Amino acid sequence: MVHVSFAPFTFQDQEFCLGTGGDVLRALYWAEQRALLVADLHLEKASYFAKTGQMLPPYDSRETLERLAHALRLTAARRVFCLGDNFHDAAGPERLDPHAAGMLAALTRATDWVWITGNHDKKGPSEHALPPGTHLAETTIAGIVLRHEARPGEIRPELSGHFHPRLRVVQRGRAIVRPCVVASESRMVLPAFGALTGGLDAAAPAIRAALQPAQAADALVPAAGRIAHFALWRAAAA
Repeated sequence: MVHVSFAPFTFQDQEFCLGTGGDVLRALYWAEQRALLVADLHLEKASYFAKTGQMLPPYDSRETLERLAHALRLTAARRVFCLGDNFHDAAGPERLDPHAAGMLAALTRATDWVWITGNHDKKGPSEHALPPGTHLAETTIAGIVLRHEARPGEIRPELSGHFHPRLRVVQRGRAIVRPCVVASESRMVLPAFGALTGGLDAAAPAIRAALQPAQAADALVPAAGRIAHFALWRAAAA
């Protein structure tokens, strides 16, 4: 049985907690705001690929929403921020099966739900097909910008998604890959939460470029009920 909990850490003098396993892995809880933050749900990804003949089990939306429901039960969060790429394509909301649509409706009724627009959401559905909740390009909470993709040159504290970061480590000759948070002093990139989302190496040049002007960044990985920090890069001493 996977042990499920949330491990605390500090970012910008705020207490956050990262899910350590099971359904809540990759979910971030912001204690002061009583808010749950997730990125890159990519709902209805399987049905999108089915249209091109790539048949995948059509249950990814249900699984992702069940994970979200579990995280909300554990944290009693009052707000949810989805940091972009909420559906895999513009027609995704219209393809939700009745069960998944009912799950989403129940979750959005129970909380203050905010959808941040991601690149997969740019050409969104018609207004009547938008999922319930507030839809924003980005927002700022307690001085921290919440957006989909980290903006190079941003000097304000920032939380984002988009890159689906994963850390690869080798232990005793065995490679282990885990979703992770990438964090600098003022920037944080969340892992993808969706059931069918892949990942990009946490030290990839694209992530490093997006986090500029960060001088250093770590991968944060839940381990045994705590947060392990792995250095990804450090700026050379002047």
